[in-house]
Amino acid sequence: MTMTRRLQITLEMIKIEHTLFALPFAFLGATLAARDLPPQPASFWISKFLWITLAMAGARSAAMTFNRIADRRIDAANPRTATRAIPAGLLDLKFAWVFTILSSALFLFAASQLNRLTLLLSPVALASVFLYSYTKRVTALSHLVLGWCLSIAPSGAWIAITGRLTLVPVLLSISVMLWTAGFDVLYACQDYDFDRKAGLHSIPQRFGIRRALWIARGLHALMFTVLVIFFRAAQLGWISSIGVIATAALLVYQHSLVKSDDLSRLNAAFFTTNAFVSVILFITIAGDVLI
Repeated sequence: MTMTRRLQITLEMIKIEHTLFALPFAFLGATLAARDLPPQPASFWISKFLWITLAMAGARSAAMTFNRIADRRIDAANPRTATRAIPAGLLDLKFAWVFTILSSALFLFAASQLNRLTLLLSPVALASVFLYSYTKRVTALSHLVLGWCLSIAPSGAWIAITGRLTLVPVLLSISVMLWTAGFDVLYACQDYDFDRKAGLHSIPQRFGIRRALWIARGLHALMFTVLVIFFRAAQLGWISSIGVIATAALLVYQHSLVKSDDLSRLNAAFFTTNAFVSVILFITIAGDVLI
């Protein structure tokens, strides 16, 4: 197999296009942070956004590939995931490890190009995304750990711009954490039977699918509450309010697609709806800041 084909399979395995989930939140954190800075030349912003993008791509690629390595035996035993590249024999483990190491190096190097505090905190971020892969073996709170991993994006980008952390990005990060945990609970419902047999931990496995759906709704209700508090703390305007309202509508729509006795529309709820949430919030809030 050629190196190009291996790389293609790896990118398909980690669903590189789903970087769209977290990247807009990183851009949003950077855009909001810009309000705290005096006017800067265009080259400054081009450089910052370039390195933030590379850092996000590196971190997510490393995290997803490591997750596939760590879960390769679990994936092989689960009919839903047995066709993934590593358990199916489409990708060798050595190449996956090399890709993980190179992606991690890209993340650390990009962090070093932003500022000193970003570099100092980058190992914490990397350790967090690696640790997540093992949490479902020991705790049903793995959904919140995944939420923590994605919540690093807006606060990390804020630090990359300003070199410090304030309440506004923390509120945005909390909102992202609750949003992620909520949709990950939904996603875990499809593995309810397998997780019980394999001894893996998740909220659906522990509480059952019906209760898990209500827990996911509760997490998203909390997410929206924190998002409103963030909106007030950031002193945003009417354009941003459109994004907040649209987010509420998308969350309601997402939960309307998933029923305890019918998970057939779960992929639409998970992938399509959640991609819209991050993009809409970024466009409306960034538009508010810039206009």
